[in-house]
Amino acid sequence: MGTWRGIRTALLILAFACAAGTAPAQDKWPSKPIRMIVPFTPGSASDVLGRIVAQRLSEIYGQSLVIDNRPGAGGLIGSELTRNAAPDGYTITMIGQPHLSNVLLRKDKPYDPLRDFVAISLVASTHNVIVLGKGVEAKTIPELIALAKAKPGQLNYGSAGVGSSSHLAGAKFLSRAKIDVVHVPFRSGPDSRTALIAGTIQFYVYPLPAIVTLLKAGTLRALAVASPKRAEALPDVPTSAEAGFPAYQSESWFGLIGPRAFPRALVTKVNADTVSVLKEPATRQKFSLQGAEPGFGPPAHFEKMQRDEYAELGALIKEIGMKAQ
Repeated sequence: MGTWRGIRTALLILAFACAAGTAPAQDKWPSKPIRMIVPFTPGSASDVLGRIVAQRLSEIYGQSLVIDNRPGAGGLIGSELTRNAAPDGYTITMIGQPHLSNVLLRKDKPYDPLRDFVAISLVASTHNVIVLGKGVEAKTIPELIALAKAKPGQLNYGSAGVGSSSHLAGAKFLSRAKIDVVHVPFRSGPDSRTALIAGTIQFYVYPLPAIVTLLKAGTLRALAVASPKRAEALPDVPTSAEAGFPAYQSESWFGLIGPRAFPRALVTKVNADTVSVLKEPATRQKFSLQGAEPGFGPPAHFEKMQRDEYAELGALIKEIGMKAQ
């Protein structure tokens, strides 16, 4: 009996020692740089907004948040990297609608966008803006539609790839306007902007943060923002309703996710810290200058939002007959 008591005492001491040894390790998170995957190129909306948030979180944590741009397949590559990342709290990802639409476009589902990931926080909603290419003189949306109907199948519109938010926004416009325009997917933001400036594509529906700098500089011209209200960043650009086509509205959103087994305590912490950053006046001002509005709430809010959006996108993709290329 005495021997058993001695063994039990030794085991208890060992257990307390282990607990004492692991607690500080957990308390030290983050003890190394955190990777923020952005599934699109530098200069994309998700990249611009991700960098604003990452900079402040880096200051709060005393560790770098390293932006890891992983463009390709309309955001599919970034989502798959996230799913396969170690769930240790050191990989988070800034996603948008393509995280959901990529699955809806493919018969062989690459992942489950709701079950294979953990929602951390909504970050922003943005205006989508119709930007015209060189030589397109339309002053209203009906004029652009008339131009397309006069040349069926001869005009081009661009996107960041099949299933990207810009593709969804552009395809929705074609559906509402009942026009035949050729879709031209681009691998990088600079390529699409060069094509607009050269006039090889006639329009592109951008999330505003991806193009606002060139619009403010006058390098490119915005026809309308596809939102119920004007964008603070472009107060002189009319809404789609003001530009003569109220049937078309389109906005984008962005948020943070992690691998499914991301530690729950860290989900709560990263969410709280992100919400705190988004509420800061300086962050709100930076977002506003980019044409975005901070969006925040608990993880459950972002999870429900994705679930609802998944159903809505499924209906839209079916309606317009969009397929992976």
